[in-house]
Amino acid sequence: MSTSPIASPSTIPERTRQLRRVALSGLLGTAVEFYDFLVYGTVAALVFGELFFPGADPAVGTVAAFGTFAAGYVARPLGGIVFGHFGDRLGRKSMLLLTMGLMGGASFLIGLLPTYGTIGVWAPVLLITLRVVQGVAIGGEWGGATLMVVEHAGERRRGLWSSFTQMGAPLGSLLSSAVVTLVVTLPRDQFVSWGWRVPFLLSVVLLGVGLFVRLKVVESPLFAEVKKDRTESRLPILDVLRRPRPLLLACCVGIGAFTAQSLLTSYMIAYATGIGYARPQVLTALTVSACVALVVLPCASALSDRIGRRPVVLAGALASAALAFPVVALVDSKSPGLLILAIVLGHGIAQSMMYGPLGALLTEMFGTRVRYTGASLGYQGATLIGAGFSPMIAGSLVAGSGGSGTPVALLLCGGAAVTALTLLFLRETHGDSLGGPADNPTPAKEDALS
Repeated sequence: MSTSPIASPSTIPERTRQLRRVALSGLLGTAVEFYDFLVYGTVAALVFGELFFPGADPAVGTVAAFGTFAAGYVARPLGGIVFGHFGDRLGRKSMLLLTMGLMGGASFLIGLLPTYGTIGVWAPVLLITLRVVQGVAIGGEWGGATLMVVEHAGERRRGLWSSFTQMGAPLGSLLSSAVVTLVVTLPRDQFVSWGWRVPFLLSVVLLGVGLFVRLKVVESPLFAEVKKDRTESRLPILDVLRRPRPLLLACCVGIGAFTAQSLLTSYMIAYATGIGYARPQVLTALTVSACVALVVLPCASALSDRIGRRPVVLAGALASAALAFPVVALVDSKSPGLLILAIVLGHGIAQSMMYGPLGALLTEMFGTRVRYTGASLGYQGATLIGAGFSPMIAGSLVAGSGGSGTPVALLLCGGAAVTALTLLFLRETHGDSLGGPADNPTPAKEDALS
């Protein structure tokens, strides 16, 4: 297989500057993504039932609110297909500008929405519509941001550099928790009337900074070579589906990370407050966990550059399964200190070990011509299965078990088991070349598996 040309010494400083800029771009993009989605998940758990779905039983209203949360996740694979197609055909940079604009714009508009009491049924309809737009944009965001970093990095510590995109997840969580923690201190009537809007409206700040950085980023050098040689895939989705094994395994390997992320962040707010914790206590635990994840993610990713992606992700999956029941027991203790410990162990450490190397792993499984489509669909498929419906499933099972947290632990174990088993069918990719300009993978390369 051909490889990318080696840069001359005079171009190395510029390549390094561009790599740093691309890494910052990926960090901000994922931060916007997780900020928007976690703010929605938090506010949905707190007030959306009564604001957008009144007249229903409170439990039904909460499920309906989480239903709009799932609507965003269902839209993600569609976004992966759409933006993956044009990202593989036209270029990465233009799609990343569009996805970030749509993500931040939709979040800002949610903050301006009138509620059911003002416009009736149109309120939940508009909410779900914006949620779907947001989901479609996010479907194309992560894949493009991650592969831009990986393709700019070339053979240089791809795991470490791609971790900047992954670090956007705890950064977005940290920012959303901090903002929501402030607004929930408002008196209940003020929070319900206007306070819930503030986190959504503030997303415009992240959006502005992110777009400014992305405008200064240059196109991926690997894709630029594909365009130069006119070897783009005409229909990337068909090329990916023609050999579906990498895509299926890419979907499955991320399920453990996203199940843990969803259950220990968005759902945990509803569960913990339901058993007696104050909202600020839960949000504090999430904030501490996000800070820990900002350290664990780059460390796990850098380690995956040395010993491989599979061992690090496997260690995270095994830790997540082993800690599942202890984590739930710590939460059920109703001790604020033990709640923090539980979220740090389950999310800040175990989940981060699975999630950190995932960016490099998924992009290494596909060739340049179809990498945007393949990586996006793999990631969003894992998100849909692992995180999209976990809060609703957990809520239903917990309610059916009389409030026991056992179903949450079982779901954590199940997600981790899927990831661990999938790793048995993946071969190690951290030492692979990303390919050259033609990069029309042979069957062995296309599978990237054994």
